[in-house]
Amino acid sequence: MCFRPLASFPILFLAMGPAVLRAAPSFTHEVMPLLSRAGCNMGACHGAGAGKGNLKLSLRGENPAADHGVLAGNLRGKRLNIDDPDASFILKKPAELTEHEGGKRFAPDSEEYRLLRDWIAAGAPMDPPDSPVLTSLTVQPPQAILTDPVREVQLAVTATFSDGTSRDVTRQVVYEPSNLLPKVTPGGVVQALKTGETTVVVRFEQFKTPVRLAFIPDRPDFVWAAPEPRNAVDEHVFDKLRRMRTVPSPECDDATFVRRVYLDLTGRIPSREEAESFTASTDSNKRNALVDRLLDSPGYADHWTMKWADLLRVEERILDTKGVAAFHDWIRQGVAADRPLDALAREVVTGLGSTYGNAPANFYRSLREPTQRAEAAAQVFLGTRLGCAKCHNHPFERWTQDDYYRFSAIFDRIGYTIIENNRKDENDKLEFVGEQVLYLTNQPELLDPRNKKAPAPALLGEAAALPVDTNHLASFADWMTRPEHPLFARVQVNRLWSHLMGTGLVDPIDDFRLTNPPSNPALLDALTDFFIGNGMRAKPLLRLICQSRTYQLSSTPLPGNAEDLVNHSHPIPRRLPAEPLLDAIHTALDRVPEFAAYPDTKTASAIPGVKLGGRKMPATENDRFLKQFGKSPRTTTCGCERSDESSLAQVFTLTSGPGVAGVISASDNRLATLTDSAMPPAEAITDLYWRTLSRPPTEAELQFLTPLLTENSTRRAALEDIVWSLINTKEFLLRH
Repeated sequence: MCFRPLASFPILFLAMGPAVLRAAPSFTHEVMPLLSRAGCNMGACHGAGAGKGNLKLSLRGENPAADHGVLAGNLRGKRLNIDDPDASFILKKPAELTEHEGGKRFAPDSEEYRLLRDWIAAGAPMDPPDSPVLTSLTVQPPQAILTDPVREVQLAVTATFSDGTSRDVTRQVVYEPSNLLPKVTPGGVVQALKTGETTVVVRFEQFKTPVRLAFIPDRPDFVWAAPEPRNAVDEHVFDKLRRMRTVPSPECDDATFVRRVYLDLTGRIPSREEAESFTASTDSNKRNALVDRLLDSPGYADHWTMKWADLLRVEERILDTKGVAAFHDWIRQGVAADRPLDALAREVVTGLGSTYGNAPANFYRSLREPTQRAEAAAQVFLGTRLGCAKCHNHPFERWTQDDYYRFSAIFDRIGYTIIENNRKDENDKLEFVGEQVLYLTNQPELLDPRNKKAPAPALLGEAAALPVDTNHLASFADWMTRPEHPLFARVQVNRLWSHLMGTGLVDPIDDFRLTNPPSNPALLDALTDFFIGNGMRAKPLLRLICQSRTYQLSSTPLPGNAEDLVNHSHPIPRRLPAEPLLDAIHTALDRVPEFAAYPDTKTASAIPGVKLGGRKMPATENDRFLKQFGKSPRTTTCGCERSDESSLAQVFTLTSGPGVAGVISASDNRLATLTDSAMPPAEAITDLYWRTLSRPPTEAELQFLTPLLTENSTRRAALEDIVWSLINTKEFLLRH
């Protein structure tokens, strides 16, 4: 398909040769998309902050008027010459008729070359002010599941304009796959390089439309087999699995379930008594009953408070110890009481006053600038990453710089009265030790860098400015949490789902945007409706998920679902987070961990803040363990600060580190009891298995390990070897 001039733009010029009147190409709707498709305005090329080769274009063509001024500023220069179009560098360089660092972008005999040349020959005009504007971009098909031998699909893209006209722009758009699964031809044919799911973002001017595609094997012998759904979670998960020709794994056994649900809901492994009694029970409702009991336990409050403390930046450097204690206690009370999350969010967003007397005020204590507050609130409560729009229009979302600064103005005019600051490090200007009082002022701090003026505050995506004489924080809280504005609810649902299931329905979990659609939209919609219908409380939703068959599937993959990473045909094993892992090692050996800055804290999950000690309070081995295994430093509001990556240093810590060695060799741990008792070797080994892996040893494991206790002259040394081996198994280190 060739590039066609728009009939809606009657800019006429005399063509070369015989006098023929033709419409000049539209700069906005034809020339700009051409530059985008050629990659000229990308960040790696002329769209970079400083441009390239003395030419700077707006990133991804976000500002056609400015780009026209740059390209056509001199109509008879080297860059562009209307008297001799073929001599223009903007033609010769991308066609590589002269040296071009960016390489060849199109051929001299291509439609791209001819269109750009026609525009130059017409005098390089800008579109008239009353020209039609793009109003929508549609793609067919909007989604598809393709089964072998079908390995490609043709996309058809239509642009619609404000004058009611539309045209096929399939060959003029930019195609951006979300992964390396497909390749897309210039003509819009998506070709699968391997099986799996992908999203292709179709971009034309500033409009972006996602297309969700799945390429699956034929599997001619496929027969659907799955347990009967228990609730809406199973209905939607199984429905998609059936369409993807993927059979879910069978349900996990009781030993796996009890360990999994204890870790997920309380952050700890069950004791031997808890695991053994659960697996021995014949009560058909025992799994549901255990979920209810754990949701009401102190361990649940500690573990889920830790998750919220990560997001709300509960750490001592800026909040100080007293502020951390106040904020952490306030969060824990809300989690334990299952306060509606919209109510908690409202108090955080509007939190002013004393950082000691009104705990939520500590959220803004660590965010000293309006733009920091706006970005944090958008990411935590709206799942929206605004940071890119600070310097230019967002490349993957609809947010503009205007949206960014108008939204940031909501969080302007917050003043701080520092009652005292007894910081310990005078060189650290971000350290605060002492009470602060936050209040609203009448003096704007934020200025739009483009015009040096205070922007008018507006809700995200709203055109109307907020009234000057209102509390803008309260206005945002009202708008954010209203049921008819479901984004807040969807974000919290996705976050809760991700904590239990290992990956979000939208992933990353705080990156909701049109170009990052959910893996199962129907499921996210159903869970959001359930969440809103239950007063936006966390426990009913967690209960619903934990009671589903989907949550209770075995992590052992079947031949047909081993490659599934997003549709929940089986849980994906993942390493225990830092705090549960440290607690599990101590729990297995009847030890209580010690932390330099928190001497009264009995579990790692219950630690209020982040303080790794200093010269006056050296970090303990447990403090270092938590840092090494990915505990969040809480310096941003992004959940990505917490790491579950593995490293060689972690291997050394677990196999020969002094911290783990100290727990195992302690004279008063569980091994001391097993050493001094007359317990037969098989019973001692069984005890260690229940305490570490929440199950008894197999017959083969018993036969292998029993001689170690009967033949070794030192029973204690043999027990230490066994437990050291157990805590280094994947079964212990992974949530499966």
